[in-house]
Amino acid sequence: MRPAYDAATVRAAEQPLLDTLPAGTLMQRAAFALARRCAALLGRVYGARVVVLAGPGGNGGDAMYAGARLAARGARVDALLLSERVHPHALAELRASGARVRPAGGDADAATVAAADLVIDGMLGIGATGPLREPMARLVPMCESAGLVVAVDVPSGVNASTGDIDGEAVTADVTVTFGVLKPGLVVSPGAEHAGRVEVVDIGLTLPPPTMTVLDAADVAELVAEPDPESDKYRRGVVGIVAGSDTYTGAAQLAVGGALSTGVGMVRFAGVAHPAEMVRQRWPEAVVTEIDPGDGAAVIHAGRVQAWAIGSGLGTDDAAGAVIAAVLGTDVPVVLDADAVTWLADHRDALASRSAVTLLTPHAGEFARLMDVDRGDVEAHRLHHARQAAAHLGVTVLLKGASTIVADPDGTTRINTASTPYLATAGSGDVLSGICGALLAAGLDPLDAGSAGAFIHGMAGLLATGEPATTVTALEIVEAIPSAMRAIRR
Repeated sequence: MRPAYDAATVRAAEQPLLDTLPAGTLMQRAAFALARRCAALLGRVYGARVVVLAGPGGNGGDAMYAGARLAARGARVDALLLSERVHPHALAELRASGARVRPAGGDADAATVAAADLVIDGMLGIGATGPLREPMARLVPMCESAGLVVAVDVPSGVNASTGDIDGEAVTADVTVTFGVLKPGLVVSPGAEHAGRVEVVDIGLTLPPPTMTVLDAADVAELVAEPDPESDKYRRGVVGIVAGSDTYTGAAQLAVGGALSTGVGMVRFAGVAHPAEMVRQRWPEAVVTEIDPGDGAAVIHAGRVQAWAIGSGLGTDDAAGAVIAAVLGTDVPVVLDADAVTWLADHRDALASRSAVTLLTPHAGEFARLMDVDRGDVEAHRLHHARQAAAHLGVTVLLKGASTIVADPDGTTRINTASTPYLATAGSGDVLSGICGALLAAGLDPLDAGSAGAFIHGMAGLLATGEPATTVTALEIVEAIPSAMRAIRR
């Protein structure tokens, strides 16, 4: 797992080194790595046009020192200063290298940036919050015309600790970040501005993380392969309650997601039409047909080790009776889609639960659940996911470009295996089945949610192919076995 730390934690970890190492040592380490990466991106440094955007503080100093190193190798370097308080020693070295240095804000800025083969964004550092001020904000759209943009530590305008963006933000091709990964580089919307993220070790000693990013090897450890003594009950039995006469496909997709993940058995309980559709598409599933609203029939359908409920179920009284019955059991539950919407008016249903619960809303469902604005959820995803998990006492999986899985204690996982093509009807139904299968296999909700999001994302990537093309939710289901093989390799 790759840890990610907020700005305050990173600053605290830097301080002992700043107190003990010779002055400027950390900055020189950072600048050396930054200059080396810029040179690699340029390919041929001699004669290349480089623009340094240097603000106050350490990141501006890193950018200027790196610019000086590139100028020493023959690059034509122009530096635009965004403050009168830039790092004095870095500025002196930059001037001594032969770089052209002037304050930003003149009429020539746009032409200077547009002519650049590479722009180094050192306007602001990881401690910056709030919108960019002028002339920084004015420079952001100018960077779009440059050849390449390399951000120093974090793209200016992105909150390094949360991924929030308030106004303009630089969109980088590469972000060279120092010491450790920052949440703003992996959480949307900031993640969409970071480009390729490269972490440079500068010798920090950090506490155990509260936020991590899973990689394939981590998921492979969580999702164990069956051993010779396995049977369907040891591998897990998941109950799926999904679909309605209106949304029959949701039942097929949720069941397909669970079966393809490798659960031992799927028990499906639903009304007549979706039940028949599941029988036809998935003969492996054990199907119990119920009358609308018959929660007792659902929970007496047979032994299960977890439930996944809500996809396409509806929000009428009959659906609510079934949701309430499932929440009244003492086994883990995944609540998706309509079940999350129902929960908005029945939060007390969580209070008496003795087993764990995983919610899997998208931003709209989350907004209804927590009575907040959807736009605010999308703008401040990390804050909202963590706050909801703590308030409700459950694990929250907030779907999106960078899916966030948060436990009530604040422990958070970020999924970066994703593709925009996952934003298709039925995709969330598949995810609920995957997460239900993993809960039934014995994973806790944080592991089930984060591993499930990774498997779902990997399946989406494989289904879209290269070059990417539009996929359907059923194609995502069909790609899950290949995703599992890729993860275990």
